[in-house]
Amino acid sequence: MSLRAVRLVLLALLPAASLPALAHAEPEEFAYCTVCHGAQGNGNPVIRAPKIAGLEPWYLTRQLQAFRAGWRGAHAEDATGREMRFVAEALPDDAAVARAVAFIGTLAAAPAARTLTGDAQRGAAQYAACAACHGARGEGNAALQAPSLAGQSDWYLLAQLDAYRAGRRGTHPSDALGARMQPLAALLPDAGAVADVLAYLASLPDDETRGTRP
Repeated sequence: MSLRAVRLVLLALLPAASLPALAHAEPEEFAYCTVCHGAQGNGNPVIRAPKIAGLEPWYLTRQLQAFRAGWRGAHAEDATGREMRFVAEALPDDAAVARAVAFIGTLAAAPAARTLTGDAQRGAAQYAACAACHGARGEGNAALQAPSLAGQSDWYLLAQLDAYRAGRRGTHPSDALGARMQPLAALLPDAGAVADVLAYLASLPDDETRGTRP
């Protein structure tokens, strides 16, 4: 069974009114998010659903708005992005987005399991260009709208770097921040360099300083 088919099966298990009901739900009723992203929002690599627990509220807000507006998940080859657009489009306004983000903020983030192998020492040197926006310890930078990377699943970061490098993300005219990421992702010369950077990020502590760098 394909990953898309698995996701569709999970969606089919929900009550028919679940998605429209999100617009009127209390934050704790957004448990719909956990169908794909896990009971505490720590992700499900089997269906390529990323970890959302622990992400900054401003970043979650921007991504949900991007999916709702149709400029994230717009690329023909971005299958998982298109599926997320379907979910985000059920949130009819900014107030509904805010309530969804508030619910995600109640989830308990857990350390992400390592799934990739690389040389963290080499990755530290490769990461230097990334640190200008994402912070020396991957803590993120709200002023630059650069999310935290420490604590995120390595397989998801790999998928997003590949998407930027291949033009599946960051090419929509409305995605100015994504367009900025594309040439930076391209600075990593090969798959080995990408694996090394991800190994370095996996070695960093995931703490409460995320997203707070001025």
